[in-house]
Amino acid sequence: MKTSKSGAASILSQLNIGAHSGVNPSISDSSTYAFNTAKDMSDTFEGTKEGCFLYSRHSTPTNHMLANSLAAMEGSEAAHVFGSGMGAITAVLFQLCAAEDHIVSSRTIYGGTYALLKNFMPKYGVQTSFVDTTDLQAVTAAITPKTKVLYCEAMSNPLLEISDIEALAAIAKKHQLTLVVDNTFTPLMIAPIKHGAHIVIHSLTKFINGTSDAVAGVVCATEDFCHSLRNVNQGAAMLFGSTLDSQRAASIHKNLKTLPIRMTKHSENAWCIARGLQQAGYKVMYPGLEDHKGKQTLEKQLEAGFGYGGLMTLDAGSLEKANALMEAMQDAGVGYLAVSLGFYKTLFSASGSSTSSEISPEEQKQMGLGEGLIRFSIGLDHLPEETLALILDCIEKVALHKGA
Repeated sequence: MKTSKSGAASILSQLNIGAHSGVNPSISDSSTYAFNTAKDMSDTFEGTKEGCFLYSRHSTPTNHMLANSLAAMEGSEAAHVFGSGMGAITAVLFQLCAAEDHIVSSRTIYGGTYALLKNFMPKYGVQTSFVDTTDLQAVTAAITPKTKVLYCEAMSNPLLEISDIEALAAIAKKHQLTLVVDNTFTPLMIAPIKHGAHIVIHSLTKFINGTSDAVAGVVCATEDFCHSLRNVNQGAAMLFGSTLDSQRAASIHKNLKTLPIRMTKHSENAWCIARGLQQAGYKVMYPGLEDHKGKQTLEKQLEAGFGYGGLMTLDAGSLEKANALMEAMQDAGVGYLAVSLGFYKTLFSASGSSTSSEISPEEQKQMGLGEGLIRFSIGLDHLPEETLALILDCIEKVALHKGA
């Protein structure tokens, strides 16, 4: 059932009744679908008939239901789900670009996205300029007559830089570019389409699913763009085959229903811990702290009620200290020394040697990514003050210098 509501209000406003009146939607456990007539089949392949399913690589009723819920959340006309976040990103960029086209991208992005743009797409004649997208003059200067896409993350990985989506949308409009925003770090907190983005991407693996048991992605965009992704002859979603399993789609759909509650708690806990570590004299980065450069930019885009997010960083000064601290925190039960984010328990990793390792050490240094930077995805602990105390005990144990 479609809803006229968007954002958090849309999530529980939809009643998707399953077979036999089950309160959870039924799962479509088929790889192929029957047609009533041969003409329906041929029309579906030609893209002239709506409402029919042909093959699970194209879509399934379960996946379609999840996509509709995510489109409602983001305020887009439509959405298409994928087998991974990178599957979604790859499909979008290859759908938008051809040989000799050009992309302007944020310099601080997920390492897999960086590797795709830096190392893989040039093989097919698509070049990328990486810039500081918080510097609007630098963004404009990087645009060429061949530029097709402006790409950024609403909150960047791992430096937590904040994109001014409205300002970037104005640049994209002036130069007739497609603005693509990865909103993985800030679901519900920021509504990029409201601020002028054309396409919004999420790794559903992270906050939206929230249980670290599934890998998936989504593209939220216009009906026309989502149809183009599914085109049997030229659609990147159809031809690349990053298909989300219906069982996983159903699981993610159920977890989506608690996202507003979880995002609020992730943010509350992260703010408590970041503030406590900063007050103790340690070098912390969190968008809710007064000294964060992007705080005002974030606040003018924030949707009410979800805080400043569940991500923060702590600079340990060196990789050796970072590793020692992370191992101590895992031993103490703070959380897991693991990549990813959005889990109900705190996750932490040294970004430069993990999720951003695709970026060369020289380029990491240029963008301000120190080897001792620890990225935290703060979990849902009931008492964050106790988690803060555990972290401070671990810091003392490894003798981390204040202001590292």
